[in-house]
Amino acid sequence: MKKVLKVLGYALLLVLVAAGAFASYVAATGIPRYPTGNVQIKVEPTPERVARGRKFAKMLCADCHMNPTTRQLTGKQLGDLPAQFGVAFSKNITQDAQKGLGTWTDGELIYLLRTGIDRKGQYLPPWMVKLPLMSDEDLQSIVAFLRSDDPMVAAVPSDPAGTTQPSFLTKLLTHTAFKPLPYPQKVIATPPVEDKVAYGRYLTSNLGCYSCHSADFKTLDDLEPEKSAGYFGGGNPLEDMNGEVVRSANITPDDETGIGKWSEEDLTRALRTGIRPDKTVLRYPMGLRPELTAEDSSAIYAFLRTVPKIQNRIPAPVRPVVADANEGKQIYLTYGCVGCHGKNGVGVADLRQAVAHYPTDSQLIAWIKNPQAIKPDTKMPAWEGVIPEDKFPALIAYVKELGAQ
Repeated sequence: MKKVLKVLGYALLLVLVAAGAFASYVAATGIPRYPTGNVQIKVEPTPERVARGRKFAKMLCADCHMNPTTRQLTGKQLGDLPAQFGVAFSKNITQDAQKGLGTWTDGELIYLLRTGIDRKGQYLPPWMVKLPLMSDEDLQSIVAFLRSDDPMVAAVPSDPAGTTQPSFLTKLLTHTAFKPLPYPQKVIATPPVEDKVAYGRYLTSNLGCYSCHSADFKTLDDLEPEKSAGYFGGGNPLEDMNGEVVRSANITPDDETGIGKWSEEDLTRALRTGIRPDKTVLRYPMGLRPELTAEDSSAIYAFLRTVPKIQNRIPAPVRPVVADANEGKQIYLTYGCVGCHGKNGVGVADLRQAVAHYPTDSQLIAWIKNPQAIKPDTKMPAWEGVIPEDKFPALIAYVKELGAQ
């Protein structure tokens, strides 16, 4: 018996030594590198491709890469990244030759977007969007947009104001759970818009709807989304700009806990304006998608009706009450403005500039009530009928206070 215990002790010691050595290796080498791709392609930047690429880039790239003050894709800190992954700053993806993508080839860009490996062989961490299921045509459209004369991608020689510092957990995951995705060996075609269910599946897969609205990021299947645990059943713990946990909604067609009672118009309104059928507002990190056409939202609705129902009731977010907050600040917190704009007014967009753009109280109130009427492609929800009329003066006063700070 003593001999057996001695052998087990040595075995355990070896395991601990091996684990320690692997941990030291991970800490020293960081996120791994891989062989680079060799995709030979030159994208023809037709007006149709640029327009469609802009649409996808605004939904897939802008949320992470757009500077909230300049509105250019020069990168920024990813404020909603969970702290356990470290600190991350998105890259400058403008056309600048030194700081951006100006010297990248079309093939290098496409290989990165497909696999997550950049032109130097560096694997980009899990939080970077990867598009293994997007059609060749739509991927080329994104590249065409990045080469276009749109102000969002005009060359800007700047770096985000900080350096990415991945945590040990992130490094460990990229050595174990998260690996580069395979480059497709055959052409991927865009489903016909007329096939609503197929096209809706295509959009929800490539826009990442399933990744947030399934059970957990750790159990996603990027190549076969339907195999993700809790597919569209919600409950995935996300974070807003202040680190507050927001659980994703159940958007399966379950009548009681999902969106089974929603009409196509209800879904379209929620996606484009942020207003649910019960007049509540979608909260960050769920972003509005005004870029979606009527055909797009109709296809998404048709597809979601085919998804297996999951009974999973998601609790509503708790509205915070701050004892020392003035009335305007409490409204700002209660209605979730803080989720997008952060505690200091800078988040997805820079609220501090609001008064400069809308100098009178009436102009600013009009913007908050119905921003789409002023700027159709804005990501700002429409608050008319949600925030009581008598609350706007106090809210405006607090917005001005943030601007003054």
